[in-house]
Amino acid sequence: MALAVGSVSISLDELLAVLSGEGQILHHELVFSLRAPRALSAFATGGLLALAGALMQVLLRNPLADPYVLGISGGAAVGALLAMLLGLGTALVSGSAFLGALLSTVLVFGLAQGRGSWTPARLLLTGVVIAAGWGAVVTFLLTLSPTEKLPGMLYWLMGDLSYADSPLAAWVVLIPVLLLTLPLGRSLNVLARGQLQAAALGVAVKPLEWGVYALASLLTAVAVTTAGSVGFVGLIVPHMLRLVLGNDQRLILPASVLAGGALLTVADTLARTLMAPEQLPVGVITALLGVPTFLFLLYRSR
Repeated sequence: MALAVGSVSISLDELLAVLSGEGQILHHELVFSLRAPRALSAFATGGLLALAGALMQVLLRNPLADPYVLGISGGAAVGALLAMLLGLGTALVSGSAFLGALLSTVLVFGLAQGRGSWTPARLLLTGVVIAAGWGAVVTFLLTLSPTEKLPGMLYWLMGDLSYADSPLAAWVVLIPVLLLTLPLGRSLNVLARGQLQAAALGVAVKPLEWGVYALASLLTAVAVTTAGSVGFVGLIVPHMLRLVLGNDQRLILPASVLAGGALLTVADTLARTLMAPEQLPVGVITALLGVPTFLFLLYRSR
């Protein structure tokens, strides 16, 4: 659907002709130069966010945890906005966002650990405080920004796949991390019941928690670098799947990747077609879809 729908519609026959190496040159350019890279980026970003959300909810033992709750997206936003303010290119903007996300990860982990070991509650509170601080810095940078640069910066903050021309980095991270977390499903099931129960059953709790935190941070950083700050995917998808499939992480983790990727691909397709040729930030669509869905699930759940 993402390949066929847009300001220029492509029928199924025409799409099959393009995919088989034939068809019109215009359709070929639309599919392979514009829509396919963007659709692949959207699917990978959605998978990254949903997988990070599922891992964060196990780590914090909170079904309402979100990949951005630890301030990772705030650090990425500050790095990206600084690069935009300095007039750097797209590649440097992505690199700055990634460095900002890593800086936020180090800050949150270091401050939460303090003189002892961190706990889920301490990590969560530290992340909320760091995220609030990054939010203040983002507001300050927007205040200093020239008028002509504000639209691009605001679109990035709301989530935008317009410049996601290469999905390679997102897929290179998504597939190995998913394959790495699948064997941990049984241990994550035990960890979700609490640290004491997991330790009593022979799970190496601290190394597992550190590994989950590092992987979730990496997933979120790459997602933010690819598409900006896209909200609700990491919160809605794992929570919804848990209501449908139960709480077995061996099912939740791969299902989150598929459902998150599908959701963001559909949202991005809507973002570029609802008001074509104008394009909406994909974060607006995910919020419009996510808020009522989450409220409905919350109302229906016991």
